[in-house]
This record gives sequence, structure tokens and C-alpha cells, in this order.
Amino acid sequence: MASMSAESPAPSATSPIESVDRALQVLGALAAAGPRGLVLADLAMRLGIHKTTVHRTLAALRFREFVTQDPRTGAYSLGGEAVALGEAYLSVENLQVLLHPALVALSRDVDELVHLGVLTGSQVLYLDKVEPDRPVRVWSEVGRRSSALTTALGRAMLAYRATGTDALAGYGDAVDDRVREQVALARATGRAIEDQENEPGIACVAVPVLRGGASVAAVSVTVPVERFGPQRVDDLHTRMRVVLPTFLPPGLHLPETASA
Repeated sequence: MASMSAESPAPSATSPIESVDRALQVLGALAAAGPRGLVLADLAMRLGIHKTTVHRTLAALRFREFVTQDPRTGAYSLGGEAVALGEAYLSVENLQVLLHPALVALSRDVDELVHLGVLTGSQVLYLDKVEPDRPVRVWSEVGRRSSALTTALGRAMLAYRATGTDALAGYGDAVDDRVREQVALARATGRAIEDQENEPGIACVAVPVLRGGASVAAVSVTVPVERFGPQRVDDLHTRMRVVLPTFLPPGLHLPETASA
């Protein structure tokens, strides 16, 4: 019978450090409860842990500002330090590293040039790209910027920029009826397109990468126009929805909307 190596300990049904495990359970429950939080009794009942034990755990988490308490209601909720962990992990500086495997997988699947971009003001900043093995006649460069209004990447992010508000507010006369139509269509379908609006002979389809309901980035597939059309857009969007989610880090997802 094969022996278990020291580097691969047998899985345990219990946490090796019970106090740490309780703290993580508390943070998970408070995250699920949202901004309204939970009072001590409800939190203890939800976790199945004695109130005194939960209270001690909360005290330690409050000390490090991972938990805060509403003085009016007594409810506990996630504190600034807990929220900051997620913000730091999914910062623009980390997105290129976090999402690169997703770009590689998608490029191999569709055999096309794939880009990752984020919004910076009114422009799209290209953070990363992955090229297919075959020659590509599309010029692109990581670090360059393009108008958010005329790129598939930008439109995909603008469509999910802020729920309930005008995502194009502040763009002024640069927004015409076509741009509004394209952003609205991106919101309805979960994808955005551009067709030779930035480079002759080149088209793109993009999907936003969301945190909660708001976009933090977008991924696009760039193709020559001779390989672009309604059916190709549908096919690429389908492959993006199949391939990308597997490689997205926790907390990030694609839009659920998929109607054409």
C-alpha cells in the first residue's frame, strides 16, 4: 500500500486551528448577510456556535477592523479591512496576472487574438493580450489606450458600469445615437461589438468581467472582418461564456444575460 508523503497530508474533517476556522466562518456569514449584517444571536444561530464563543471571535475581528458593529442596531457587518482584502486582490495591478490564464485558454480555443482591458476615465487601457499560433495581421500593444466609446472592450464595460445610472454621462457630444444603441445592446446581450471603427478590416466582440453587478474589466476577441458576421459573433460569444468562467478568480463572473 502506498504511503502518504509529508507534503500531502491526509484531508481532515476538522480545521487544524479551531479559532481561525471560527473567524473564517463568521466572516463568511457576515459577507453573505450584506451591509445590514447580523446581530449576535442570529449569527450564533446561523453558525451553530455558542453566543459566548462567537462574541469572543467578533471582538478579535473588531480589534483588527475586519468586523464593525452598528451602535444603533447592534448588528455586525464586514469592516473596512475585510473589504480591502478583496479590493487589493482584484486591483488593476493584479488583474493582468489573475486573468492571463483565461486569455490563454480562450485564444487557444478560438484561435484568435484576445485582449484584456480596463476603463481609465474615458479610455480603455490594454492590460494584456494573447496571440494565436498562426500569424496575426492586427497591430496591438499592451499599454496603449483607445476610446471607450468606439471599442468593443469599452462598450462592454460601459454597459455594466453603474446599474440604474447613465453609463455614458459625462461623455457629452462624443456620444451619438449609434454609441447609445451599441451600449444598450451590450447590456441586453452581455456582449459588445465593434466593426472596423478603430482599424480598417478589423472587428471585435467583447464581454465584460463583473464583480457583483459592475464591470472591472473586459475580454475581447479580435478577428479580420472576413471572419466576422452575426453567426461568428454568436459562436465567439458562446465560446467566451464556456471557456472564461472556468479560469476567472473567485469574485469575478460574466453577465448572466445571454439573449441575442
